[in-house]
Amino acid sequence: MKIYIYIIALFTLGITSCKKEFLEIPPKTALTDGVYFTSAKDFQNAVNGIYSPLRGFYGSAWVMGELRSDNTTYNFNPNDRGSIAPEFIKDFTDDSNNGFTAGKYSGNYTMIARANQVLSLIDGLNFDSSLKNNLKGQAYFLRALAYFDLVQYFGSVPIHLTPVKTLAETALPLSTAEAVYAQVIADAKQAATLLPPKASQEAGRATSGAAKMLLGNVYIVQKKWSDAEATLKDITGYSLMANYADVFDPNKKNNAESLFEVQYKQGPDGFASNFFYQFLVQPITGAETQAITGIPESSRNVQGFNIPTPDIISAYESNDLRKAESISTLTASGKPYPYIKKYAHAHALTNNTDDNWPVYRYAETLLFLAEASNELNKTAEAAGYLNQVRSRAGLAPTSATTQSTLRDAILQERRVELAFENKRWLDLVRTGNAVSVMTAYGQRVKANPQAYYFPAGITVSPSAFTNIRLLFPLPASEAALTPFF
Repeated sequence: MKIYIYIIALFTLGITSCKKEFLEIPPKTALTDGVYFTSAKDFQNAVNGIYSPLRGFYGSAWVMGELRSDNTTYNFNPNDRGSIAPEFIKDFTDDSNNGFTAGKYSGNYTMIARANQVLSLIDGLNFDSSLKNNLKGQAYFLRALAYFDLVQYFGSVPIHLTPVKTLAETALPLSTAEAVYAQVIADAKQAATLLPPKASQEAGRATSGAAKMLLGNVYIVQKKWSDAEATLKDITGYSLMANYADVFDPNKKNNAESLFEVQYKQGPDGFASNFFYQFLVQPITGAETQAITGIPESSRNVQGFNIPTPDIISAYESNDLRKAESISTLTASGKPYPYIKKYAHAHALTNNTDDNWPVYRYAETLLFLAEASNELNKTAEAAGYLNQVRSRAGLAPTSATTQSTLRDAILQERRVELAFENKRWLDLVRTGNAVSVMTAYGQRVKANPQAYYFPAGITVSPSAFTNIRLLFPLPASEAALTPFF
């Protein structure tokens, strides 16, 4: 039984072996959670296990968060048509069998299951209250983050808040999106109360600031502008890095601008990232790749994904310092192409990098504050927040002076400031621009496919961009095993 087997809460192996994707109901001879959870260290290990799935599904979150939008696209390879599931997501021809949507869904519920296990048992053991609150706060934050991801991409999903103990409990009815958002808010508020500030938290772990940022993000999506403004103004202890490139430097992880980032570590232990290689234009020779990485490389001959579009390249203002740090040019099969430079840093082994993934940064806090303030008719205050971000990019203050023009300026600033951080698609959806923007984008691709990296004589499917769906279908592999989907 695969449906929600990641919800069935047993950590006897899951805590020490986070690579195990699915957990099964154990035999009576197995070590149970009541035996395992006997010390604070056991709960610390369990909380570590909640974080673990982040590395997996953030490693491919760009497919639904960035590639789906007008920021990036794929390099069509007529000689390799075997690894094209992201292509369908880009073209809006995907269905419920797409493995990337299933991966996001299962990854989030793995986190939820593990958080539920911790929260259901932790108050039954007496140990240091500050440590207990910290661990509970992390569990609440991660559960909130998972449900927030699910509701934004899928809409109605089941809400599991306690460990599953029987097969009958594995399938629950779909909850409304409103109910899921309410649960995210409740968990984020709990986390903000229980978690310590960044200054007193171990690097890389959730903090009260991260929880408030998540809560503020929910309010932004719900257009609860006053709640968003009050929550975001309560985020303190962070500042913009002076140099935009430093934000993403692996030598400066969890820096002053970072509210929350997914932790990766290069090396042989299985914790490395490989974003640069995922976003590499292909086909490409080993020598062409080595020209960028400086280490021995082999040729790569499948299809390239998450390549910056002409649209995002032209979206930057002249003299914007962020452009050169975000996008550069390489040669692939003898032709020049743009590539995402933001995650291209020195590393020792091919396909094994040290880059973390930024989930929340203080720059986004300022841009959310600008958005909330503007919607509350505080245009001067909103412009002040926006201009802090623009100043770091070497740009003059915004020329927008009305609520309408400032609204457009803020969305545009989010696009270039947060480029390739999985924000663009969700921004288009929540601002009501997804259908118009992606319909127009599709028309441009069909009118001039070679400008979007298609070989001569090849273009997108006729059905591409004809049905701009705002939500993704629930995975067919789960729907087949529940009466509620």
